[in-house]
Amino acid sequence: MNIYGSQPGKPSGEVPGHRYATLTGGPLDGQLIDVTGWSAQELLDGAALVALLGVFGPGGRSHYEGRHGDPDRLHWIGDTP
Repeated sequence: MNIYGSQPGKPSGEVPGHRYATLTGGPLDGQLIDVTGWSAQELLDGAALVALLGVFGPGGRSHYEGRHGDPDRLHWIGDTP
């Protein structure tokens, strides 16, 4: 999975023709994840993403999942070791 930050002056790395969802809340707030090819169910299920600044520090994962009617965002639901 590719996650893209939003740092001024740096290219985002986004690829034309790909689909992205914004991560909302938690340690990856505002970053984008490439969801090209994800089904509607996969968007709802979301993903556990490595987050250096999460509750459990380096190596921990932050869980993001979708919500019905909001396919362009994945929402933070918590962290795990």
